[in-house]
Amino acid sequence: MARRSPPDALRGAVESTVQATMGQAQGTRDRAQELVDELAGTAGRLRDALEELRPVAREDVKGLGARLDALERRVAELESPRGRRGARAGKR
Repeated sequence: MARRSPPDALRGAVESTVQATMGQAQGTRDRAQELVDELAGTAGRLRDALEELRPVAREDVKGLGARLDALERRVAELESPRGRRGARAGKR
C-alpha cells in the first residue's frame, strides 16, 4: 500500500471529519424538527384546553339574562287567565 503524502492525508482527515459532522448535523436537525412538531401539537392542545376553561364573558351573562327575562314574560303570559283561555281554545 502506497503511503499518502501529508497534504493528501490531511485532506482525507478533513473530508472524514466533515462527513461525520454532516451526519451528526442531520441527526440533530431531524431531532430538532421532531421537537418543534411535538411542541406545536402540545401548544394546540393547550390552546383548546384553555378555550374550554375560558370564563364566561360579561356579555354572555347579560345575553342569557335578557333571554331569561323574555322567557319569564312568556311564561307569565301563558299562566295568566287570558293566556290559559287562549291555550284551551287552541286545543279544541
